[in-house]
Amino acid sequence: MADTHEEDLPTFEPLPWSIKQIRDAIPPHLFVRDTPKGLYYLARDLLLASLVWKAGTFIDPFFRSDDVRTMMSPGASHILRWFAWCLYWWFQGLIFTGLWVIGHECGHSAFSSHRSVNDSIGFVLHSLLWTPYFSWRISHHRHHRNHASMERDEVYVPKTRSDLGIPKAPAQDIDWEHYLGDTPVYTLYMLIRQQLLAFPAYLLWNVSGQKNYPRGTNHFLPNSILFTRDQAPLVMASNAGLIATAYLLRSASLRWGAAAVLKYYGIPWLLVTHWFIMITFLHHTDPELPHYRGKTWTFQRGAAATVDRNFLGWQGRFFLHDVAHFHVIHHFFPKMPFYHGPEATEYLKAFIGDHYHYSEKPVFQALWDSYNQCQFVEDEGEILFYKDRRGRAVRKPAAVSARATSCDALGEHDTRSLALDPTSPKDLVA
Repeated sequence: MADTHEEDLPTFEPLPWSIKQIRDAIPPHLFVRDTPKGLYYLARDLLLASLVWKAGTFIDPFFRSDDVRTMMSPGASHILRWFAWCLYWWFQGLIFTGLWVIGHECGHSAFSSHRSVNDSIGFVLHSLLWTPYFSWRISHHRHHRNHASMERDEVYVPKTRSDLGIPKAPAQDIDWEHYLGDTPVYTLYMLIRQQLLAFPAYLLWNVSGQKNYPRGTNHFLPNSILFTRDQAPLVMASNAGLIATAYLLRSASLRWGAAAVLKYYGIPWLLVTHWFIMITFLHHTDPELPHYRGKTWTFQRGAAATVDRNFLGWQGRFFLHDVAHFHVIHHFFPKMPFYHGPEATEYLKAFIGDHYHYSEKPVFQALWDSYNQCQFVEDEGEILFYKDRRGRAVRKPAAVSARATSCDALGEHDTRSLALDPTSPKDLVA
């Protein structure tokens, strides 16, 4: 329901170009995958993880030694020991996340032009980081194929007014506190819960996933609605990878102790889930980004409904392989290697102009703001923008007559891309 304040909002026109036109604006060499270069980044990350791991083995012996305790005092050495562990967890968490990103590249066949290389490396990396490689790859490809579609997207599907039980009435007549008025402390609790548990909850119970899926939808049952009958062996292989990881961790716990496994591996892994959820949430959740219904949605409009962010500055660029800094180009061309993202983004920005979204806002502030400002979308309308805790949007769609339908915007190349099997190694548009 439109309110008076919406009359003064900036008007949004949906992206008018076909994916072929956008692709043609980017030099062909940026789509080339270089297997040796991908292996270099993999080796670099593994070396960094090993060095940080080795450094971690000196923390307890050093700070618990009699000489250090005498020199610093027991209290100071205890505080500095835990500070050193925090440094270990921070950097090892980032390095592990970078390895997870390489597995994600493999899932898109962006790591190598050889499918066996992609699947071998991706399967091992994701299994060791508690991600069912093939199962998640299937649903993640479907997310890319349908991003920002209210009816078909796989994850971060907005809640609607009716989902939250908010009545259709003028904004000034609604008790917003009753429906959305969480206290800052409760909001902080919900954010922490989201950051640490959202990915396992999505895999296990489809939390934040497509609302049209039946209860019990998850990534571990071969007969889940997420998969076809032919994909059942891939689901079982993914499960086997996680079982192998569980066996390795049990063996490590029996040999070195559960506390050691938790310190060296468990907490960095928990930070992987945090960084991954924070990155993806901020990519797809912002009051400036549209969602679409029906034929107004196209693949390229969904790809443009993402935002690049300056995520942790140089640390995000180095350790996370630019996954957050150059995500928009990834949604347009998922098979493009991450190391071509910076250059390709410049060509994309020059071509699509204001349809490219970028934010310099500090990411923890952005997380808080997006969580509070992106509460729901309306039950009606073809182009939708999030509304905040007072029912206010920051943009409004142009008149229906000014919009192109999917048939207007899609060329022959685009139509083929939408029909791809989500498990295919072929790119959505390449």
